Amino acid sequence: MSLVRRARPEDAGEVLRLRQVMIDSVSGADRGGPTAWHADSLPALRGRLAEPDGGFAAFVVDHPDRPGALAALVCGTLEYRIGQSGNPEGRVGYVFSVATDPDARRRGYARACMAELLEWFRERGARRVDLHASAEGESLYASLGFVRKPDPSMRLVL
Repeated sequence: MSLVRRARPEDAGEVLRLRQVMIDSVSGADRGGPTAWHADSLPALRGRLAEPDGGFAAFVVDHPDRPGALAALVCGTLEYRIGQSGNPEGRVGYVFSVATDPDARRRGYARACMAELLEWFRERGARRVDLHASAEGESLYASLGFVRKPDPSMRLVL
């Protein structure tokens, strides 16, 4: 039996906590608890987690030592891009918010969650999966077959 399960609406608070763990690890900050945006995000996240057939999925592992807490989280979305060679249907998976609680690391939880998410993408016809890797996570992604690509990414905040 797999330790990994699909996140449910009642997991939303813990999903946000682990997302903050990921944000803090990338930014170098340590907020140590909920921030103001968590309360504003809860209703939308609960709604997305309640849509089993939508284009968003989160896979989690329950914390083995803390009932009600999550040990690991992986989120992804299925997106449409105009087709191209190698992906004529234009289905693309995007992975984000990969996080493991600091006291539950090095147990294979993130890898197991990633495997479930990748299977979810395959079942929906995604031919490509993208992510932005932190230095800490790059070896995990490389071991799953991800490769670095030259990325001319730009961003506009509206």
